[in-house]
Amino acid sequence: MPDQPSSAPPSESIKSPAREIASIAVPVSLEIVIQLVLTFINQVIVGTLGAVAVAAVGLTGSLSFLFFVTLGALSSGTSILIARRAGAGDRAGVNQTLTVTTLLSLGLGGVLTVPVVLYSGPMLALAGGAPDVTALATPYMQVVMLALVPGMLGWVFSGALRSLGHARTPLVATILTVAIESVLAYSLVFGVGPFPRLGVVGAGWAILIANVFKALYLAFQIYGPRRLARVQLPARGGLRAIAAPLLGISAPLAFTEFAWSLGGFLYAAVFARVGTAALAASQIASTLEGIFIVASFGLMSSATVFIGRSLGAGDPHAAREWIRRITRVGLLTALVFGALYALSSVFVPTLFPRVGAEVHQIAVAGILISASAQVFKVRNMIVGGGVLPSAGDGKGVIIGDVVGAFVVGLPLAIVLGLYTPLGVWGVFLARVLEEISKVIIFDWRRRRVDWEQLAREQSGQPLAAAH
Repeated sequence: MPDQPSSAPPSESIKSPAREIASIAVPVSLEIVIQLVLTFINQVIVGTLGAVAVAAVGLTGSLSFLFFVTLGALSSGTSILIARRAGAGDRAGVNQTLTVTTLLSLGLGGVLTVPVVLYSGPMLALAGGAPDVTALATPYMQVVMLALVPGMLGWVFSGALRSLGHARTPLVATILTVAIESVLAYSLVFGVGPFPRLGVVGAGWAILIANVFKALYLAFQIYGPRRLARVQLPARGGLRAIAAPLLGISAPLAFTEFAWSLGGFLYAAVFARVGTAALAASQIASTLEGIFIVASFGLMSSATVFIGRSLGAGDPHAAREWIRRITRVGLLTALVFGALYALSSVFVPTLFPRVGAEVHQIAVAGILISASAQVFKVRNMIVGGGVLPSAGDGKGVIIGDVVGAFVVGLPLAIVLGLYTPLGVWGVFLARVLEEISKVIIFDWRRRRVDWEQLAREQSGQPLAAAH
């Protein structure tokens, strides 16, 4: 086989495989870094309003995150299906898939937005908000939830652009969006110039306006002069042919995203039962880990794009080659950034000077334990978040995430953390064992995939003709 898989678009034929992987992975990872910077900037802006404002934004974020991250899985399904159609040279299939996904995003987002906006107050109260926090958080959450639909459209369009070979465009959109949101948040929170002083709610309006801008910008990039796609409804019966596999891929990912969020919450609860110092240390370790793991995050998108194109082109050998290459890159990034994550433990006392010596000690040890698991965690991101969804094995994704977290990790965290002398070290160890169990399950499911059969199914089968 030549070094370049046959499924690559002609415009990318001069790129080496490593450069092709980087062309997807690097922009995606940079987008996440920029989002982290935006989160930090917003925390600083809102932090000037006092502790209640910070608590209100934090409570809203923890609740709204469940909705955003769950429905965001539709973007992954879109990316996989469009990559298959692009690999097969099926332009009509690309148009129809994106049109149907856009309509589904509008429908699902709208159906979910209305009740959450209407009942934000009771939901925040059930989430544990004190009366003063809930009173401030309610109007903020109502505005933030209005950003769900444009936010979903932005994710869907971003996934489509990556699959069509334009991974840099979503990065540009994210940079512009962050700039707009930061300026608007500062202006609307404090009433700068012609803008009204809205306080915490102003930050919510900034999020909404920025997300609307991003969705419109990306739509223009797709449907505007570049003509990467056009609105095209499928013929009778074609809607189901697109929606069924789209939901079949996206629903398991949405479930696992929700399970992941729930698992993180439950781990925090276990750390809290061990002690306040343990909880604070775990948050420090988790925050620093997020900075370094992001370097490998874009490899999931690389896997979905290149595997999807290979299957669409009817080339199972190319699909397996991309898996081998991407997992090899993942091993390298895990080792390098895992080592940097471990080294960051040296700076814990400097970065968090007022948390106390006990928290410092636990955080440093927790970082070192977590750093030892980076190889497993990155492999799970690639296989569980990219390879198996691309193969349509949603069941394998669910099995791995549910068994890993709720059969292995959390039970061990409770037993080792609360009922053995290991204490907090037992909880950190349980998280490592969760990742190892996922590696075993995900690799078992990967070996079961019949790539030849998948390639036959996905190649040369244009979707139903349009009206």
